Amino acid sequence: MKILLVYPEYPDTFWSFKYALKFVSKKAAYPPLGLLTIAPLLPSHWEKKLVDLNIETLKTRDILWADYVFIGAMSVQIKSAMEVIERCISHNKKIVAGGPLFTEEHEKFPMVDHLVLNEAEITLPLFISDLEAGIPQKIYHTPEFADITTSPAPDYSLINRSKYSSISIQYSRGCPFNCDFCDITALLGHKSRIKTTAQIITELANIYHSGWKANIFFVDDNFIGNKPVLKTDLLPQLITWMQEHGNPFIFSTEASINLADDPELMKLMTRAGFAAVFIGIETPQETSLAECNKVQNKNRNLLESVKRVQQAGMEVQGGFIVGFDSDLPTIFKQQIEFIQKSGIVSAMIGMLNAPTKSKLYQKLHSQGRILDKWTGDNTDSSTNIIPKMNISDLKSGYLEVIQGIYSGKAFYHRVRHFLSDFEPQVKNRTRMNFNKMMALVKSMFIIGIYDNNRIHYWHLFFWTIFKRPKLFPLAITYSIYGYHFKKVFKKIN
Repeated sequence: MKILLVYPEYPDTFWSFKYALKFVSKKAAYPPLGLLTIAPLLPSHWEKKLVDLNIETLKTRDILWADYVFIGAMSVQIKSAMEVIERCISHNKKIVAGGPLFTEEHEKFPMVDHLVLNEAEITLPLFISDLEAGIPQKIYHTPEFADITTSPAPDYSLINRSKYSSISIQYSRGCPFNCDFCDITALLGHKSRIKTTAQIITELANIYHSGWKANIFFVDDNFIGNKPVLKTDLLPQLITWMQEHGNPFIFSTEASINLADDPELMKLMTRAGFAAVFIGIETPQETSLAECNKVQNKNRNLLESVKRVQQAGMEVQGGFIVGFDSDLPTIFKQQIEFIQKSGIVSAMIGMLNAPTKSKLYQKLHSQGRILDKWTGDNTDSSTNIIPKMNISDLKSGYLEVIQGIYSGKAFYHRVRHFLSDFEPQVKNRTRMNFNKMMALVKSMFIIGIYDNNRIHYWHLFFWTIFKRPKLFPLAITYSIYGYHFKKVFKKIN
């Protein structure tokens, strides 16, 4: 059997880093971890080939070569996924599809031959068994959650690692919280299921021996969902392994705001090599946090919590939302002020959306407030809900926030505010290397000469050299991020 694994293209989004990647001559930020994980679940005697449309084109000869085309995608990739499906149908190729996009709304894809939904560790073996018996079914799904201690190590040999700026790895699935607008618990459960430390060390060793010595992103929706095991098992062993191998990696991940309440955990994370963490802050407005059941963010000083994580030596990247029913017209100014004061350089501000499997979707659907179209991209000024606030006021307010945090002066002021007292604990993050040197040279020309933010770029450039010289590589990195964010958000103005 010849299997073609296809990963659809992302649109230009906040997290695509498309414009930033050009500075380091990379094609995509992350490889398709889902497809790399299911590849070892396929029979070893089957031939496998992977095409990631974010770094290469899908050639007709690849489609013709395959007996089956496997497509794995998230909701934001729906346009590209549909194009791939249409091409495969035109060549009479059988299609197998899975991942969040298809699990969320499989009824929208009647043209797909086989829908292998939920977690592949459970449903994919069922499909393979039926296929080899000659009786493959249309849909495979399960209400159960997989035991990921049996999940195979991803097959990174299927990708060209040199095309990516970071490698992905997964430690856990599920989240102990239950925010109304999120579908993670519906898809992956309320309990944080974790791999063994031995699994993670094995995966890291595989990556290390492949020659990779750079960024690794733990894609967990909440890395700290099981703190006791993290603190007593994974992180101590990870610290030892990293030291024994010369600290080859720089880690980043996603976590809930209660990370700020645990100094011991933050210290262990930085010692292990974690330099950045994405935190869903959502809104500084307490009533809106209560409305969306963001209990972990309530009754705390969010600004102070962010500062504690930063003071521990980790950069905080933040997610923010406007469009809650409780939002008042003042929310836009509040969001701007919070983001600027926090020094969160990478602030993802989006309109409230309701994924199909979220509690918010169920609630608003019963009220007749759900729109059919959902792009899966919460930074394109679109929403699939009918908000309480006048929609034109909401959209203009959203654009006001974007302008307020990503205009040249505001963005560079925030970067300087953050760097003025930041003391990173992961030293690799601030060291120069060839890629960073090339990014510096390109930034001096692209941003420093031709961009309309060049005056702010040079102010930061020289301020960092004289005031915080050790953080100069970070200053250039953030300047490049700002260039990317400006390009992405310029499309929606």
